[in-house]
Amino acid sequence: MAWSWRLEKADGRMVGMSEETFSTQADAESWLGENWRGLRSDAVDTVALLDGESVIYEMSLLEPE
Repeated sequence: MAWSWRLEKADGRMVGMSEETFSTQADAESWLGENWRGLRSDAVDTVALLDGESVIYEMSLLEPE
């Protein structure tokens, strides 16, 4: 399966997908580590890691209050 990121607002609305797909979970997570600041600049609040169609986990990109 291909790994990818679903990009969301804090209320769960999808705002896009990662432009790349990845062959491994580690590659997908490395990409996020390199790009999360840019995603925040684009007003992405939450990301969900997908393995094909299955959500593996979700993670907030917001600063803790």
